[in-house]
Amino acid sequence: MFRVTLARGSAMNLALFALLLFAQTVFVAEGKLEKVFDGGVFTEGPAAAPDGTIYFSDITGSRKSREAGHILRFDPRTGKTVIYRSPSGMANGLVFDLDGKLVAAEGADFGGRRVTRTDMASGRAERVATHFDGKLLNSPNDITVDAKNRIWFTDPRYVGDEPVEQPLKAVYRIDGDRSIHLVVRDAVSPNGLAISPDQKTLYVADTGKEAIVAYDIAPDGSTSNGRTLFQFEKGGYADGITVDRAGNIYCGCGPTGVRAWSPAGKEIGRIVTPAPATNVEFGRGAERRILYVTAGGALYRVRTGAEGFHPGD
Repeated sequence: MFRVTLARGSAMNLALFALLLFAQTVFVAEGKLEKVFDGGVFTEGPAAAPDGTIYFSDITGSRKSREAGHILRFDPRTGKTVIYRSPSGMANGLVFDLDGKLVAAEGADFGGRRVTRTDMASGRAERVATHFDGKLLNSPNDITVDAKNRIWFTDPRYVGDEPVEQPLKAVYRIDGDRSIHLVVRDAVSPNGLAISPDQKTLYVADTGKEAIVAYDIAPDGSTSNGRTLFQFEKGGYADGITVDRAGNIYCGCGPTGVRAWSPAGKEIGRIVTPAPATNVEFGRGAERRILYVTAGGALYRVRTGAEGFHPGD
């Protein structure tokens, strides 16, 4: 037996029914998926600011466009999207730290290959990480912060012709003293990442392993006990990840849309997207039940039955 909860106000079509029947899961959406921005090249990395606005990246790429990447800002109150920063250093993953500063993972392909942090009041940006062990980072991809305001980021290389200097595609942690620590060295191609609300588990979307991998986090920030939380079917993969207050994991999973799992790794829902889903992020404040999704060159949102988790809220 399984339960199906329909999106309110929308009719079930045969394709959606077939998907739900196959998944045998609970559909997590409580409303219709709404497009709030279109016209980008490849959107990624939505991040909810303390004031409730949503920042996200448009990764133009040297083979996709002559533009040099943008960070955009969507205001849910007005429905308008504007360019916040351009060029962006090919920013991908974005997150706001506990001080309300915007932290960005800037990738390769003529991007910054670094982690930067911007004071939103002054607009001044600082370099937080550019090297590890004296070698340039590969291509910072996704990023998050924990309840101690430490920064965690993945460093694979998917695009860009620049020389690769780091011997590993790894996950790093940046502490308050700016020291950088390699925390996951057994990844193949680490992509998205998130930390559980209790701060005890690191989730890594490893595109190379076609899996979501979980690691225990010790109080000092070291990790251990890497294990597969969910192994994708052939051709499946995970991109960006976020969590809700109950500890459930939400992920942009390319052509299979948005998918969600319990902390035990049981799939609990899917949301079909018009284009391959990349990243996901819950809103803040009055929008804590709104899940934002980047897919194709667009930004979408949908109301869910869950409340998003943001450290410090």
